Amino acid sequence: MAKRRRLTPAQSDYLGAPGVLETKAWGAPPVRPGLEASAIAPPPIAPPPIAQVAGEASAVAALAEVSGALAAARAEGRLVQRLALDAVEIDYLVRDRLGIDAEEMAALMESIRLHGQRTPIEVTETAPGRYGLISGWRRLTALRQLAEETGEARFDTVLALLRRPETAGAAYVAMVEENEIRLGLSYYERARITGRAVEQGVFADDRSALQALFAAASRAKRSKIGSFLRIWRALDGSLRFPAAIPERLGLALAARLDADPDFPGQLLRDLGARSAATAEEELARLAAALEAPAPPPGAAPRPVASPTPDPVPRPAPPDPGTREIRPGVFLRVEGGFTRPVLIVAGPAVDPAFRERLEAWLANPD
Repeated sequence: MAKRRRLTPAQSDYLGAPGVLETKAWGAPPVRPGLEASAIAPPPIAPPPIAQVAGEASAVAALAEVSGALAAARAEGRLVQRLALDAVEIDYLVRDRLGIDAEEMAALMESIRLHGQRTPIEVTETAPGRYGLISGWRRLTALRQLAEETGEARFDTVLALLRRPETAGAAYVAMVEENEIRLGLSYYERARITGRAVEQGVFADDRSALQALFAAASRAKRSKIGSFLRIWRALDGSLRFPAAIPERLGLALAARLDADPDFPGQLLRDLGARSAATAEEELARLAAALEAPAPPPGAAPRPVASPTPDPVPRPAPPDPGTREIRPGVFLRVEGGFTRPVLIVAGPAVDPAFRERLEAWLANPD
């Protein structure tokens, strides 16, 4: 008969007793003092290799996605970059603004000095590491003056957005739109940039230039800009404060220029006789010239003036980039070093002068 064994109830504190680890064959072996049962627990199970490979692939994919997003933002002009001032060509485009008030420039420089450049300029890449300015002429000019005056390294760079205009016309449109929104151009400045763009071959004619540069403007506004184009072509280089001409006076001048063939020459002589010291004085002289009676329709034309005018005092150059190369003839250089544009204007630039100049250019020898 088999020997019976008596079973006792399980002891709840048996496994937690120090130094006890029961085995089936040998019972409870001795454990070194201070060694807990948990210290000899099996090591944690390592993740399978496929999990490690998947994690590394996910990290690489995330890094590639971030790099691609940054590259796309840079290419699309959504990433602000810090460029050296010397790397940006300020005369890449013929500027639409004739100048800036000294007080406005001083206020802008003080704002940048205290708070830094808040709004980036817009540039396009012309060569590796070289850029042409599209918009932001005032900010770039202010930074250059601050860098020259203070010598501080924080003014040696400019914040910029990289644009990629498909055509030169698109670059001009971007410049005009930025200035129209931020400051607003005068009618003369709008007409001037239109005429300059046509002269440089950006647009085929005045009409296409007006429609492209001022597409958001009304038809009536584009018509007024076209009227100021006639003033710009007749008087450019002879006016010291053309941007101050108001709309009503400008439209009256344009109508008189169309109606009276002798009016441009008369007006140029009046302006060349004495240079206006202020914008108010120049506007008063233009208004006085309009009050002179126009010749009746069908009247005999007046004798053509001599090609070489009498030596009389001439108006001062409208900007530092203009110089008087002979009495009544002013020369201005625009367009920058890579694409210079020579502008010849003044009271003595009449049809006879133009014919002689064209003949000399055709055969300089």
